[in-house]
Amino acid sequence: MQDPQDLTSAPAPTAPQETTVAVEEAWARQTLSQWAFAHLNEQKAARRWKMGLRLAWLVLVAMVFWQAFSYNSPVSHPSLPHTAMVSIVGEIGSETEASAENVMSAMRLALEDPGSQALVLLINSPGGSPVQAGLINDEVGRLRALHNKPIYAVVEESCASAAYYIAAAADQIYVDKASIVGSIGVLMDGFGFTELMNKLGVERRLMTAGANKGFLDPFSPQTEPQRKHAQAMLDQIHTQFIEAVKKGRGDRLKETPEMFSGLFWSGQQAVDMGLADSLGSLDGVARDVVKAPDVIDYTQRENVAERLVKRFGAAVGEGTVRALRTSTGLR
Repeated sequence: MQDPQDLTSAPAPTAPQETTVAVEEAWARQTLSQWAFAHLNEQKAARRWKMGLRLAWLVLVAMVFWQAFSYNSPVSHPSLPHTAMVSIVGEIGSETEASAENVMSAMRLALEDPGSQALVLLINSPGGSPVQAGLINDEVGRLRALHNKPIYAVVEESCASAAYYIAAAADQIYVDKASIVGSIGVLMDGFGFTELMNKLGVERRLMTAGANKGFLDPFSPQTEPQRKHAQAMLDQIHTQFIEAVKKGRGDRLKETPEMFSGLFWSGQQAVDMGLADSLGSLDGVARDVVKAPDVIDYTQRENVAERLVKRFGAAVGEGTVRALRTSTGLR
């Protein structure tokens, strides 16, 4: 039998052991709570992302339908007598606002309106594609004959190169005395780095099927037959340009050896040379020549929805191509 004194002196459970158990339980509860909150936050973020993505798609679809079914014409019904105007601003090219597609569509719309008494092409362009300009030049002649309405060109800052190609088809050309007019010529530009590559010790490895396939490659030397071929092509396009100017301007031209050399002149010089008819502005032509001072703008301008749809379409197309390449093992 154990002595009562021994029971009294027996050691009790230590406090550190109880503290350790309590700390572990508290840590477990805290960890579980943090995990639960993190999981809930992830679910909330995923829901918000899905909702945002669905909303973006909804907005895009709505804009596509709005663009598809809305009529972007400045005049949707026969109007009172007025002067129709179409702007040709900036570079003339297939992917610009001054493309043949946009300009010709606007011209047709303007001249089909019974209220339009004449069409003014308001030009402020340094030039661009001879192909796009040639298409517009031909369409000016066709529409003039079809609608029996005069078509005038009014130049603001500049009407050079391909822009003058278009203006030459008009019945009359009006300029400011300080406008830049002319530049009747054609160019093809580029760079050549063959000597620099030799100095740097860089070897160009270009493989082609066709002896002349890479003659515009800036890292390959240009041969004399290739240079002559390119020059002959430029000369032919230049001749087409000159013929269009002579056809449009007729005996009003006071030809000089430099007229078709690619030089450009001030508006006053252009009038003196017969490249333009008179000094004038849009309002002045509408008021004094057309006798219809009210001007209505028929210019076809790309709006925000169109730009968004085009960019979205391009992005989808690029993503599809990449996916196809990845799935087929192509790079």
